[in-house]
Amino acid sequence: MSDAEAPEASRVVLSGWLTQGPEVAAFEKEFAEFVGAPFAVAVSNCTVALELALRCLNIGPGDDVITVSHSFIATANCIVAIGARPVFVDIEADTYGMDPKLIEQAITPKTKAIICVHQIGIPCDLAAILTIANKHKIPVIEDAACAIGSEVANHGAWEKVGAPHGIIACFSMHPRKIVTTGDGGMLTTKDSALAARMKLLRQHAMSVPDTVRHHSDKVMFESYTEPAYNYRLTDLQAAVGRPQLRRLGEIVKERRRLADRYKSALEKSTILATPVERASGRSNWQSYPLTIKPGSHLSQVEILQALMDNGVAGKRGIMNSHQEPAYENRARWACGPSECTKGCAAGTCAKLAVSERARDTTILIPLFHGMTEAEQDHVIQTILNLEQKK
Repeated sequence: MSDAEAPEASRVVLSGWLTQGPEVAAFEKEFAEFVGAPFAVAVSNCTVALELALRCLNIGPGDDVITVSHSFIATANCIVAIGARPVFVDIEADTYGMDPKLIEQAITPKTKAIICVHQIGIPCDLAAILTIANKHKIPVIEDAACAIGSEVANHGAWEKVGAPHGIIACFSMHPRKIVTTGDGGMLTTKDSALAARMKLLRQHAMSVPDTVRHHSDKVMFESYTEPAYNYRLTDLQAAVGRPQLRRLGEIVKERRRLADRYKSALEKSTILATPVERASGRSNWQSYPLTIKPGSHLSQVEILQALMDNGVAGKRGIMNSHQEPAYENRARWACGPSECTKGCAAGTCAKLAVSERARDTTILIPLFHGMTEAEQDHVIQTILNLEQKK
């Protein structure tokens, strides 16, 4: 964050209106304009954004949702929370995104949605995924938690992730994201009816919003039309997000410059490979991943420890939900209509081998707007020094 956020937070504190109100409405409008979407709906975090998207598509018990295990556990959790079952497919080795070639074999009559993930800000092969989904008339939800400011090519033009290209896109504003409101989420859609329903359900299905009652010169009583939820973002949070959104273009530009600098300095490493962007996608570089090359004399733990010993905060690759204790019970998930015949009970899955390898061979290194060249040079030199480490 910068100095710009503090006075905006103070202004809201002194305004007397703290919960969802005019700041949230302004933030939604500005967010929609930035990504090029007709509608944006703010919520308390991206997990509930994904859950709300599924609920508004009337997905529930007995339904299957195709997604990836290689994502923060919230992607799977939101499916389980509504009583549906995640069906995991593997990822592409180079971009960490859902492998489109594996989708059709996972589709059954129970399949009601596909959740693709733009992992660590790198766009997945959205065009190929949408082609398959449209063929089978299955809605696509984009888990764009990390991808605000990322872009995809559409008919020769660059468009922001969240335009949206699927039916709904969901974003996170957790502190590890490029725009943060402390915590928060946003949904974008081109469907006015979906947007209206999402706004209704996020606020207990209240027939008359409190903002309307507040400004009315007549007594009004609200009703609650169905069981719903409190998924609201506060005006305090929205006010903190708005200045960041205004400078987001410059933030992404700076992060891409830093990523290019990393690539130039590290592409000759014999231990770690730099990431790949597909021709149809531009990452915001929310994180910068390096992949341990086959035959490396250092393990993931040894590399991370060497970074830590030199004051560099590294992180292992993205988790796999199917390898976490929460998903040890195979009744909670599937890996396609034809289940694995080996390995799954031991915390591995033969059909998710690329995902498992990505978790165990990826190193995330520091990249943040405001990073100085001296800081980045220290990271680069620490990595290059690994060549001599025995």
